[in-house]
Formats: sequence, C-alpha cells, structure tokens
Amino acid sequence: MSGGQAKSSRQRLTSPQKTLFHEQGFLANLPPVFSATEVADLNSGFAQLCDLLDAGEDSKEIREWHESSLWLFDICRHRQILDYVEDVLGANFYLWASNYFAKEPNSPSTVGWHQDGFYWPLSPHHSVTVWIACTDSDESNGAMEVIPGTHQTGLIKHQRSTDTESVLTLELEKGALRTDEAVPIALKAGEISLHDDRIIHGSPGNLSNRPRVGLTVRYSGTQVKCDLSVNPHFKSYLMRGQDTYQHNPVGDMPTQAFSRIVRQHLSIEEADQDEWHERS
Repeated sequence: MSGGQAKSSRQRLTSPQKTLFHEQGFLANLPPVFSATEVADLNSGFAQLCDLLDAGEDSKEIREWHESSLWLFDICRHRQILDYVEDVLGANFYLWASNYFAKEPNSPSTVGWHQDGFYWPLSPHHSVTVWIACTDSDESNGAMEVIPGTHQTGLIKHQRSTDTESVLTLELEKGALRTDEAVPIALKAGEISLHDDRIIHGSPGNLSNRPRVGLTVRYSGTQVKCDLSVNPHFKSYLMRGQDTYQHNPVGDMPTQAFSRIVRQHLSIEEADQDEWHERS
C-alpha cells in the first residue's frame, strides 16, 4: 500500500474539529481514508500477517510489527493519517505502536473500561491513537465506545482483575464511571477515528455473525519519553518535523513486506508495574 493520496486531495482538520477533539477527547465522522480497493488490501494484508502467527497465537500478537513489516509501516505513515495526527499533536511527532483488535463473530471477548495512558510508561501525556476500521464496526459487532470528556479528568487508578471477559487485566472499577454516557464509534471499513490517550473507552463482545477488525496506531509528540526500565524494547519512528529532545531509541525501517517480530511485550500491565504512575 502506498503512502496515501496526492497532497491536493488530502483533508486537514478544521478549527471546529480540532476544538471538538480537545473538548471531547475523540473525533470521528471523517471522510474515508481508504478506498474500497485499499480496504481489500487492508484485509488481505492482515490475513498475510496472521499467516505468520505460530500455533496457539491469535491476532493480538500482531503488535509493533510495523517494525518488521514494510506493508504495515506504510499504513502507519499514510499521509492523510499523518495530516490528521499533526493537526492534533503539532508539527513534531513519532510513531511507536501498532496492534490489531479483531473480534470473531459471536465472540464474548470484551475490552474493559480503561485509559490507554495508564498502560503506557510514557510522560508527559501527549499521544493520540488512530483506529482504522478494516471492516465495518458498529454497535452490533462490538464497536469501541468512549465516554466523552473523560480525558480532562486525568488518569484514574486501574484495578487488576482476572475475573473478566476482557482482553485486559487492568480495568477501571465498575461504579467508578458513568457508563450510561458512553457513545459507540461506528465506522465503515476504510474510515478512521482518533482518540486521546486519557479518554475512558472499551468495547463489548461481538454478538453478530460478522467479524470486527480494527488496527490501532499510536503516535506521540517528540517531548514524550518512554521509561525504558519498564519497556526496553521501545522504538520511535519520527513521522513529521524534528526530534530535538532525542528521548527515545530510534527504530530501523523494515525491509521485508511481511515479517514478524518475536519478543516479550512490556506495557505497565505486562511488566507488573501497576504503581508506575504513582512512583513517577
């Protein structure tokens, strides 16, 4: 997949859209980024990545494979996506994470209520996630839900629990938030949404007979530093502007179209560093 449309056909966020993002912590209802042909490529490429999984692994293991697969790296540096990210983060930012969230038909698997920023050993908070719909994502097949404005409250303490259908073990306690204010982010295949790293969000199971496949890509301003004592594998890829801070290790661009990485993933949850935010 190429890097995106010609400059003249690309969109930028309007001032009202930027204001809306900063007020509510997310933005959707954007023009499709990927054409029907490109959506077909998104899904055929996802299938090729899945072919690289070992027995017993599932698509959640396709994480940070932009470091090894040029096909995926090219999606992450799609010019239209980078334009939107620049409109949110400013002129200087880097790519550092990508992973798939796929729900098979009739899957009870959920994503519990959480804030991305609680999982990441990153400081300060100046990151945005782009959610790319490889298939249609709606209320019937487990679309992501967000609670608007909750990014403005700062990080809330998460609790570890294994008594859950969630793919996460660190979640916000039930009763600690107003879930009745949650809104689903419905996307057609080829559309994207953006959300702040502190907004409270999650998703229900997929009770439909259709798959729901989304690719998340994470970007941070160059002032954002990773604690390498928690995640020594962290790699940054400058996407726009200059990195005058040079806080983080720089990754090498992949050379193979489809290739995997094999390593232990280390978020705060996986590194068993639940108290990191309190210590830092």
